[in-house]
Amino acid sequence: MSISLQKGQKVSLTKESAGLSKVIIGLGWDEVKRSKGFFAPKPQPIDCDASALLLHDGKLIYKEDIVYFGNLRHPTGTVQHMGDNLTGAGEGDDEQIIVDLEGIPAEYDKIVLVVNIYQAVQRQQHFGMIQNAFIRLVDGKTNKEICKYNLTEDYSNMTAMIFGEVYRHNGEWKFNAIGQGTTDPGLGELANRYIQRN
Repeated sequence: MSISLQKGQKVSLTKESAGLSKVIIGLGWDEVKRSKGFFAPKPQPIDCDASALLLHDGKLIYKEDIVYFGNLRHPTGTVQHMGDNLTGAGEGDDEQIIVDLEGIPAEYDKIVLVVNIYQAVQRQQHFGMIQNAFIRLVDGKTNKEICKYNLTEDYSNMTAMIFGEVYRHNGEWKFNAIGQGTTDPGLGELANRYIQRN
């Protein structure tokens, strides 16, 4: 039985799914239907990009620790992005990231899952134009959904989103439903939030 999470709620993945070793993180969204003026140019589809940031002690240290459409596989092989979906059309997950929890080296304590709108500023697009956004975690062995978080707030003018994070706590893996919108224009600026500051 999948748990439906509210914003800010945390759940122990290890307790909910005994023997959990691999988790499939599915992210999805739909475009809100936009009214087209008679002579208005056809609106460009909104291209949302999901990424995973692997953190050491809550900090992003290496560029290779960002798994996204330009770097589909983490050097350790433990986090893999299944590829870019350009429109968000259709049912189910739009993008998936597979995480081998058992194999992740001990120095990584957190995986932050973010989504940004590609060229949001140039295309004048934002998350207020997106609906039915969700993140869900599925047991990679049994294909059973462990938990799902539907983002229900109005995120108008937000160009990026911190959906949630999978993190290690006292030897178990947990998930935190964050749902925080940001005005970061791209993945680089989003990643900067986590970079080690001396």
